[in-house]
Formats: sequence, C-alpha cells, structure tokens
Amino acid sequence: MSETNSDAAPAQPAAKVIGFWQCWAFSVGTMIGSGIFMMPAVLAPYGGLSFGGWLLTATGSIMIALVIGRLAARTTRSGGISVYVEEAVGGLPAFLVTWLYWIGCWTSNAGLAIAFVGYFIVVAPGVAADPIYQILVALTAMWTLTFVAMRGAKDAGFVQLLLTVLKLTPLALIAGFAFFAGKAENLPAWNPTGEDPMKVLSITALATMYAFLGLEIGAVPAGNVRDPQRTGPRAVVTATITAAAVYIVATAAVMALVPADVLATSTSPFADAARGLGEWAPLLITIGALISVAGALNGSIFVTGQIPMAAAYEGQAPKVLGRLNRKEAPWISLAFGGVLSTILLLMNYSRGLVGAYTFVLTMATLTTLVPYLVCGLIELRASWKSAKGWALVGLVAAVYAVFAIYGSGLEVLGWCIVLGVAGVPVYFLGRQPKALTQATGAGG
Repeated sequence: MSETNSDAAPAQPAAKVIGFWQCWAFSVGTMIGSGIFMMPAVLAPYGGLSFGGWLLTATGSIMIALVIGRLAARTTRSGGISVYVEEAVGGLPAFLVTWLYWIGCWTSNAGLAIAFVGYFIVVAPGVAADPIYQILVALTAMWTLTFVAMRGAKDAGFVQLLLTVLKLTPLALIAGFAFFAGKAENLPAWNPTGEDPMKVLSITALATMYAFLGLEIGAVPAGNVRDPQRTGPRAVVTATITAAAVYIVATAAVMALVPADVLATSTSPFADAARGLGEWAPLLITIGALISVAGALNGSIFVTGQIPMAAAYEGQAPKVLGRLNRKEAPWISLAFGGVLSTILLLMNYSRGLVGAYTFVLTMATLTTLVPYLVCGLIELRASWKSAKGWALVGLVAAVYAVFAIYGSGLEVLGWCIVLGVAGVPVYFLGRQPKALTQATGAGG
C-alpha cells in the first residue's frame, strides 16, 4: 500500500469525491444494521405502546442529529465528533471523548462481524458446526470491507450507497406486502403486559436506542465531501429521519402480517412475515439481512479509520496513524482498528455467538453515547447566549444521552469509566507536535 507524504506531517483528505447521497448512505447504512431484523419480535410483548418507545428514541436521536449537523457546519475537516470536541474543549477532555468514541467504533466492528455470521449460517448451515468456521467468516467479512475503506472515500461511499439501497429493498417489499395482506387482528394489544405505561415506554426506548447509533457518520469524511458545511448536516438529519421512518413502518408491517403470539417467539420475524410471498421470500429476507449487516459494518469500519487520523492531525496520537495512501485513505489507522477488532472477536468467541455479540454490542453502545452527551453540552454552551432555540436542542440531546447512559446499567458504566481512565496515560504517551497542513493545502 503506497503512501503520500510519508515523511511529512499527516495531511487530512482534500479530494472532494463524495456528495449528499453517499453521506446519507453512510448514516442510514450504519444505523440500519442487524437490529431491525429482530426488533419486531423484541417489541411484540409490549404491544402498541412499543411504538411510543420508537417515537421517543427517534425524537432523541433527531435532536442529536441536529446537534451533530450544527457542529459539522462549523468545520471542513474530517474526523466527525473527535474534531467537534477538540475544537470546543481541546486537550485531555477532547482526547478522552475521542478515545471512547474510537473504542466504540472498533468494538462495534467486532459485534457486526459476529452478527454477519449469525445470518450467514442460515445461508450456509455447515458453518454452525465449528466455531473456527464462524471466526473465519467474521474475519473475512471484516477485512474485506477494511480493504474497501483503504480504497478511499469514493469507493467506500459507492459501496455504502449500493448496500443501503439493497438493504432497504426487502424492507420496502415487506411494507408493501403488509399494505395489501396485513390484518388488523394480528396487531398486538395496546398494553398486553398490564404494566405502568411509563415503565413500558422506558423498556422499549432502551430496546430501540442502539438502532440509531452511527447517525453521525455521514458528517465524518468532511475533507472528502463536496460543500461539507451544508452537505454533512443535511445528510445526517435526513438520514436519521429516514431510519426512524423505516424502523416504525417495518415494525408495523411485520406486526400486521404475523399474529402477536407467534411474533413474540419468532427467531426470524421478517422471514415469517414474508412467507406469504412464496418459498423464495424468507431466503430473500435473509440475504437482505446479510447485506444490511455488511452495510453497517462498512460504515463503521470507515469511521474507525477517520478517528485516529483526526487525532494524529491534532497531535493527540502518533502521526503515523494520520498517513494517507494514494486514495487519501488513512490505511494505517484502518489496519490498526482491524487488528484490534480481530483480537476482541477472538477473545470473546469463547462466550458463544450470542454471548460475544451481546458483550461487544453493550460496550459499543455506551462508548458512543458518552460522545453524544458531550456534543449536546457543547452546543448548549455555544448557543446559550446567541441562539436559545439551538441551546434547547443541545439540552434535549444531552438529557436524552444521559437517559440512555443510565439505562445501560452500572456494570457497563463501570467498564466505560475504566476505559476512560486507561486513556489518560495513552494521551500523555502519544502526544505529538500538532500536524499543521497548510503547506499541503489540506485541512480546514
């Protein structure tokens, strides 16, 4: 893999090779991953009230998207949240937020690779017979998409847009089928649990939170985006609204097609919903799920390389992590993230497929929510005197993030604190002179 400026300070990407739809696809494709295909079964026991959970998390996520868009409009530099926080507070606090966010990225990569195996087993049942086969499938998926990211933002953006269109196709097919064949009597009762409605809302909101992680990714590759201060914010907000609509419509469609008692115990709700279309339909849904996970993994891997690159530019990480190849991809950062994801995957596969997925999913969720909280507080502080409306948006986003963090549980929060503390020595050991790039014409 050849490099540019190998002996110079790292320069941020400068080629404007992607536009609105690729940025939109990075966000939509990362948000809509593996979770949507099990969510109708997860929510079925809570009945119609579960849609209140969707609306609550959708509203909170849109508030976060508005905050991310507002922050993205103030910079033309790649790096996303790490750049916004560094420009606002700098120093150790910015590094620790970036550190947690980056951990969340490569942790999520391992989780998505495991989820990919879960759906791949349906297509190739022999893989289930041996954990070694499962590990090989997970690593093949992860490293194939890592090499796609090394091809640069243009190729990664094209692959992401293609995978996003392909993953939305079976979901749209189910929604259309439900419009004609869905039955009102299949829909679950409003509150079948009989629990306090507020408690049910809280449970379902926590269940649906993970579905919106990754909403910010469309604004991350700003250095490669045409008109980034307009394109990134528009893409992030539009993508979040798109994902919310897809989640709610798809959940309602499955509930209308599958009786509530059957749905509550289903291990493949979308495949069950598609059976009325013909024998080929469940396989199509499974392939759609594979594509969906691959799209989420592609977006997550892409941003995993962007974060260390931005930190290297700011002098908060070794400058080698900011080096770009001829396609302006941070190939060393991508490879480093891939190695860490591989190690995490191998260490946790002894838990079994479900146990490993649950562990890495929980860690990825919390380490992403903390940066969301900080972004909300940054916007609250920045707009308090000049734009009260935006300050309110920042406040709501921050409160929502706190609610989500609290719902993650004390054990996971403890792990997050441990990881944050572990980042302190890394900050002092890894600091370098800030890598200014005016000489190369890159950066914002």
